[in-house]
Amino acid sequence: MVHKETRNPSTGPLTTLLQKVVEVRPEEVTLLLLSGAYFFFVLASYYVIRPIRDEMAVVGGVENLAWMFTATLAGTLLVHPLFTWAVSRFPRKRFIPIAYRFFIANLIIFFLSMRMAPDGAYVWIGRVFFSWTSVFNLFVVSVFWAFMADIFRSDQGKRLFGFIGIGGTLGGILGATLTAGLAETLGPVNLLLVSAALLEVALRLVRTLGRRVTLTGFGSRKDEEEAMGGGILSGIQDAFRSPYLLGIIAFMFLFTVTSTAIYYQQTDIVGRSFETPGAPAAFFARIDLFVNVLAVFTQALLTGRIIKWFGLGVALAILPLVTIIGLLALGVSPTLGILFAVQVLRRGWNYGLMKPALETLYTVVPREEKYKAKNFIDTTVYRTGDQMGAWSNRGFMALGMSFTAMAFITAPLAAIWLATGLVLGAAQRRRAKPLNQLSATARS
Repeated sequence: MVHKETRNPSTGPLTTLLQKVVEVRPEEVTLLLLSGAYFFFVLASYYVIRPIRDEMAVVGGVENLAWMFTATLAGTLLVHPLFTWAVSRFPRKRFIPIAYRFFIANLIIFFLSMRMAPDGAYVWIGRVFFSWTSVFNLFVVSVFWAFMADIFRSDQGKRLFGFIGIGGTLGGILGATLTAGLAETLGPVNLLLVSAALLEVALRLVRTLGRRVTLTGFGSRKDEEEAMGGGILSGIQDAFRSPYLLGIIAFMFLFTVTSTAIYYQQTDIVGRSFETPGAPAAFFARIDLFVNVLAVFTQALLTGRIIKWFGLGVALAILPLVTIIGLLALGVSPTLGILFAVQVLRRGWNYGLMKPALETLYTVVPREEKYKAKNFIDTTVYRTGDQMGAWSNRGFMALGMSFTAMAFITAPLAAIWLATGLVLGAAQRRRAKPLNQLSATARS
């Protein structure tokens, strides 16, 4: 978290330009831009492989989705203790690079496996890749936002996190564009190395940002160079002890259950609509492209204003409302056009509005919880929600229930999710008041 302000920074033309879009102070500009660049390369890396993952889901078959989600949860349960061990044992400047290098090595292993695997094994490698990619996404993004919550205060998060998200959105546009243009010509396997290279650039920016945080006074040398300590399971214990974190768990759980329901709708509709290899990946990449365009528009013009004018609770409640409408629309008309619109609106506002608002919730918790408890919620709780959603949908399919009926059944859960967001917004405001007063006293 920010410990002090730099003194009398000059206001240059770049600062003046940025202040027309975001409520940034001169001393925050460098960290704002570095944070946005860091997120750019993290999401560019992921979005290169996301359409490949979605095509693997179609190839693997909708009837096997529940098992692939189970494998994802198993992978999460294996990786989370390794991450918390690294957080406890190593300083921030070391455990973040360790986490990213682990996933870079995994990408290279998948590249070699897919290049050398016989045809019969490709489907199975694809299923493993589907599950692994879901773990990859959660961890690399969770680490990024934990770092952001560590170096910025609550009031800064409300002002700046939406704009920082623009960096990630632009990175997503780059990644989706690369895959949309190259998936059918270059082949998806070769794009894994592109993803690894982009993540390596993100890692280099982590190091630059960490040094800058210390040099400019936006954090102590102790935060950067000393390990946090604690146990491997302390994040899990903290998550279930705190009513505030339990509220975030409920919010995240309901988000993932409804997301999985829509993912089932997507897999069914796309599976019935395309026959040409590579066409599903190109379709998913087009969705990703529109998602990111909507997200950057929202982040640039709406996120900060919505949080400032209506509060964090309203910002958290908008996506559940969109989800209710989307599920009902898919229930009435399960077509490619409706699916495209629902996914673009839902995911665009997830990244553009809900994600910055959700990450602001963590700016008011103790430092150890920002990395350990947050990672547990972002990964294990998230994938447990996937499991509940996946196996519930599989059960409905076994009973002969249509996808239309499944969409209608899930809609009430989104209403509970909406109410949870409103409650969390009020809780964050109560927690932030004493921290903001303390920060104001320190600056005076």
